Amino acid sequence: MPNKTLGRCSAMIIREKLEELEFHNLSQYATFSRNSKGRDREEPQCDIRPVFQRDRDRILHSKAFRRLKDKTQVFLAPEGDHYRTRMTHTLEVSQNARTIAKALRLNEDLVEAIALGHDLGHTPFGHAGERALNSVCPIGFVHSEQSVRTVEVLEKNGMGLNLTWEVRDGIRNHQTSSMPQTLEGKIVRFSDKIAYIHHDMDDAIRAGLLSDSDVPLSIGEVIGFTLSERLDNFIHDIVTNSMDKNDICMSPEVDDAMKKMRAFMFERLYQNPIAKGEEKKVEALIITLYEYYCKHIDQLPSELLSLLDREDTTKEQLVCDHISAMSDRYAIAVYEEIYIPKSWQVM
Repeated sequence: MPNKTLGRCSAMIIREKLEELEFHNLSQYATFSRNSKGRDREEPQCDIRPVFQRDRDRILHSKAFRRLKDKTQVFLAPEGDHYRTRMTHTLEVSQNARTIAKALRLNEDLVEAIALGHDLGHTPFGHAGERALNSVCPIGFVHSEQSVRTVEVLEKNGMGLNLTWEVRDGIRNHQTSSMPQTLEGKIVRFSDKIAYIHHDMDDAIRAGLLSDSDVPLSIGEVIGFTLSERLDNFIHDIVTNSMDKNDICMSPEVDDAMKKMRAFMFERLYQNPIAKGEEKKVEALIITLYEYYCKHIDQLPSELLSLLDREDTTKEQLVCDHISAMSDRYAIAVYEEIYIPKSWQVM
C-alpha cells in the first residue's frame, strides 16, 4: 500500500518550493503568497498550491462563475455567436492582467484570481440590471460589493469560498471609484477598463454601429486607429511606466486618451438607442421581479431564506441576492412563469 503520509509531506514541499520561487523570481513590489493577510476562517494549507492559486481554482469552480456565460456584457440577446458575454469579458480581463503581471514580475496567480472573480455578483442584463436594482433597493446595489458578498456568503450554501483578503480587496475595488491595496489589484482595475474598451468596440463594429474610422483623430494619434493597436499600446504603456515602481500607472497622454476613448464609447455605444433600445424593458422586468419577491419572500430558494438569521442580511438583500444571481434567460423565464398566462390545456 502506498504511504499517504509520506506522499502528503512530499506535496507540502511542492507548495513551499513554489512560495520560495516567488521570493527569488518576483519583483520586490509583488504580493507574496506566504505573506497573505489570510482568510476570515483559518484552514489547513493546500499541499501543493499557494493561497492565491487555490483562490483562483475556487472561483473557477464556483456556480457564480459558470453563470457568467449567460449574462449580458453590452448587447442584450445578440443574434450571433461572437458577441461577448460577461464570461468572455472576464476571461479577457484575466488575460490582459496576466500579461501585465508577468512582464512586471508581479503575482500572476493573484491577478488571475481577482480578474476571474471581479464580476461574479453582476446582475443579468449588464449595467441595466444593476441600475434597476440600485434604483429600488433601499440599501442600494453595486456589483463589486455583490461580487464580494457572493464569495464571502452566497457560494457553498452560505459558507462562501473563504478567499484571502488580497483577492477580496481586489474584487471590491476594481471599479473607477476605489483603489485596491495591492499592485495586482491595480492591474486588474486597469485591465477591466482596457478589456471593455477593446471588446465593446469590436462588438460594435461587428454590429455595424461603429467603425475604426469613427475614432477621433486626437485619440487615434495617441493609442492607435485599430483594435489591435489600441490594445497593444495600452498594455505596453502600463508595463513601461510601471516597471520597477511601487505603483501601476499609465503615461499622462495615454491615460488621457483612454479616458477620451471611454467617453467616446459612452456617447456612441453605451447610450446608443439602437444598441440600448431594449434596456427600459429590462429595467422594468428587474424592478417587477424585485417587487414581487419582496411581497413573496417565502418563494426565495431555501438556501437564501436560511440566511435571514444573519445580522447583516435583510429581506431586501436576499431579494437582490436572488435576482443578481440570475442569468438573462432565467430572469426572463421566471418573469414569464409569474406574469405571462399559459394556454389552458385539457388534462
